[in-house]
Amino acid sequence: MAITQISAFLENKPGKLAEAITSITEAGINIRALNLAETKDFGILRLIVSDVAKAKETLGKEIIIKETPVVAVKMEDHSGALKEILDVLSGANVNIEYVYAFTGAMRDSAYVVFRVDDIAEAESILSQNGIATLKDEDMTEFLSSLK
Repeated sequence: MAITQISAFLENKPGKLAEAITSITEAGINIRALNLAETKDFGILRLIVSDVAKAKETLGKEIIIKETPVVAVKMEDHSGALKEILDVLSGANVNIEYVYAFTGAMRDSAYVVFRVDDIAEAESILSQNGIATLKDEDMTEFLSSLK
């Protein structure tokens, strides 16, 4: 049930992020979530998009692209909601490599994306604790709710 994230490796130079986003925009691809991590020489642009194949084709012409499965969870938008999820994962000894979050169109929900060392285990543990994970189709519904 994991969702698909693409990672684009960008040179850490002025305008490179704008070029990547322009390419995606001109291809008619909607960005659902984005995260940028940087080092001295390059940045890793992590994206959840409306059309993974098209984004990989569009961006992959000039930069390295990697497809990664990640776990996404819809949570209530209140203080402590993230802590509850982290406690479940931590209690099951699931290693979180990175995380990013974003809010939904309605103020009562937020979304959190995890890259973990064992996706199947994380999804199983979350499910056993009543925390539903999302799939790519759920992200499409989310995008549609923003219109």
